[in-house]
Amino acid sequence: MNDKEKIEMKDSKDLISNIQGQYARLSKGQKLIAQYILNNYDKVAFMTACKLGETVGVSESTVVRFANALGYSGYPKLQDALQELIKNKLTTVQRVEMARSEYSDDATILNKVLKSDIDNIRDTLEGIDKNAFKCAAESILKARKIYILGMRSSFTIAQYLGFYLDIILDNVHIVRMDMGDAFEQVVRMNEEDVLISISFPRYSRKSYQVAKYAKSKGAHIISITDSMFSPVASLSDNILLVKSNMASFVDSLVPALSVANALAISVGMKEKEDIKEYFNDLETIWKEYAVYEQKY
Repeated sequence: MNDKEKIEMKDSKDLISNIQGQYARLSKGQKLIAQYILNNYDKVAFMTACKLGETVGVSESTVVRFANALGYSGYPKLQDALQELIKNKLTTVQRVEMARSEYSDDATILNKVLKSDIDNIRDTLEGIDKNAFKCAAESILKARKIYILGMRSSFTIAQYLGFYLDIILDNVHIVRMDMGDAFEQVVRMNEEDVLISISFPRYSRKSYQVAKYAKSKGAHIISITDSMFSPVASLSDNILLVKSNMASFVDSLVPALSVANALAISVGMKEKEDIKEYFNDLETIWKEYAVYEQKY
């Protein structure tokens, strides 16, 4: 993430006051946009520049100039700031309502969701801190024990990452809510351990509390999250930022899954000889006990 992007993310917290402060200097058309955003910022966060222009009654170029007037490099950056502003405040019902007009039929849904995932992966690749990724992989290898935490839908990513890291290493523990309280599972954590916390809106309070406890025990914290402003990011030693624009009531976990996949492979390549031996043993077991269907 470059300095300009950090500034734009920081400014998202003050977006509404920024619009109000700039209002008097805006053109007539830009004032119409400003008024609409102030009254409907939750809807605008998911509108294209063209759609916003049509709704307000101005040209798409006026919408772009409005974003520039607020100090953003383009309309997508203004949209990012709006999404940053609202994403942890929206209820699931509100997210369904906002998407109603955008997802009119099955073909549109398929196209929009897959295109959104492609865009999210591309943006993640461009923005992720490569050095933080490298340090995260090295910290995992050095750790006495690796704890992986993800609540609600994020548990899917935690389970996937834990499955593959457990193949490579023998000190992996996925924090599960069906295995007793989370704190009971991390109580022996110390400064030699790593916590990988996966957290996306709406941010789980329990994820933050466990990460805060891990921090107090001196553990190294790696977060896979969507924002420098997410609660767990403030506690993290390595932050792997993942673009995760919302598609209605379903969170986009595809980019997070890709980052988890890359992290597992990065760790695995550093332990490739051990992995080769491990899989040789597994192949023998799978064949002996007919774990997989054989092709004839």
